[in-house]
Amino acid sequence: MPYDLIVRNARITNSTESHLGDLAVKDGKIAAIGRVDGSAIHVLDAGRLTLIPGLIDTQVHFREPGMEHKEDLESGTRSAILGGVTTIFEMPNTNPTTTSLGALNDKLRRAKNRAWCDYSFFVGASTDNIDQLGTLENAPGTPGIKIFMGSSTGPLLVGDDNNLRRVLENGRRRCPIHAEDEPRNRERKNLISDHPHAREHPFLRDAESARLATERILTLSEETRRPVHILHVSTADELPLLEDAKRRGLGTSCEVTPQHLWFHAPDCYNRLGSLAQMNPPIRDSFHQSGLRKALVEGLFDVFGSDHAPHTLEEKAQPYPTSPSGMPGVQTMLSALLSLVHGGLMSLHDIVRMACENPARIYGIKNKGFLAVGMDADFVLVDPQRQAIFERSMVVSKCGWSPYEGEKLTGWPIHVFLRGHQTVANMQVIDLPQGRPVEFDWK
Repeated sequence: MPYDLIVRNARITNSTESHLGDLAVKDGKIAAIGRVDGSAIHVLDAGRLTLIPGLIDTQVHFREPGMEHKEDLESGTRSAILGGVTTIFEMPNTNPTTTSLGALNDKLRRAKNRAWCDYSFFVGASTDNIDQLGTLENAPGTPGIKIFMGSSTGPLLVGDDNNLRRVLENGRRRCPIHAEDEPRNRERKNLISDHPHAREHPFLRDAESARLATERILTLSEETRRPVHILHVSTADELPLLEDAKRRGLGTSCEVTPQHLWFHAPDCYNRLGSLAQMNPPIRDSFHQSGLRKALVEGLFDVFGSDHAPHTLEEKAQPYPTSPSGMPGVQTMLSALLSLVHGGLMSLHDIVRMACENPARIYGIKNKGFLAVGMDADFVLVDPQRQAIFERSMVVSKCGWSPYEGEKLTGWPIHVFLRGHQTVANMQVIDLPQGRPVEFDWK
């Protein structure tokens, strides 16, 4: 029997090595890697493009239900697949919030036949559902429980240690954490100037807020023996805490975003204004340099986009009423490849942190690795292709990107989901093929 697909003449790259070869697909799985003999229904000559696993973005906000005017599951996953992201984990701060089995199942229903990539949905810890979290984390279609220590409102905000402890005690799966200290953030609101500007954002939500929250949650993680995953680390001050937690075997993992590595204050706020506003904030070059050094030293486990779109009209509101968040899932791979081109890291680091490690950390079945038997999710990238990212390229409903005008080096050309080509020559083709992610974390 012939293969369904053979990709020939590709530079096949994982986290440790790269070699020129072929990859064959049968029934949606990788069937052979290396020198592949035999025939196939479809054959693609990669022309020595680089073949990597499809990226797994474990932090996106696709705004459905409740805020579909700025993103929905179709447009968000279309942005993802065009950017080489074949699997996403979506966050629970929608309207209504994803804090119950009914809300989770509603998102799964909404995604069916509309999602361009594979998907799962975090359940949010809240002050109302703590006793149900041990059951909710095992529901099909979720990677587990997300905790907001700051930057959220209503029941999704779990800011005090007593409730945080109870959340960590109810369940076993790794918890991703938005680590900002809400009491400190509220106190510092009074320090805003008479003529507010978005450049004040990293001052009002200062580095100490992030450091304090990370310190608190790591203490509780050790006390409850529940591993945590610190999202979008933004300060040099948190790095010693994370290093110590890892050294002491707490099971801690952590994420860094491309935008915290790429941009720095005050430059980004002077150029972009509130378009550069996100939580936790993009900070000055001292913190950016600390993050870059930690990346080189291998502290971070995962890249995540924290794709959080708002419309230009919403962003145009005067600070601080302007909402925090920026799109990023479409540009994540190209931004990371540009950092590779600039010498900050290697392509192997991208595969390790955006493909293999997310699969390991969350127990994703059959994804993240180029190996026989795994889902045939992969991307053919041109690491040398250079182009200016322009607003006309944005797929997200929000219609803008902080990377507009930036020269990006390295672009995804073709994208395959379970062996089905969904992007050809940088254009989305055919119909959505996304399915719920399966986990095997026990």
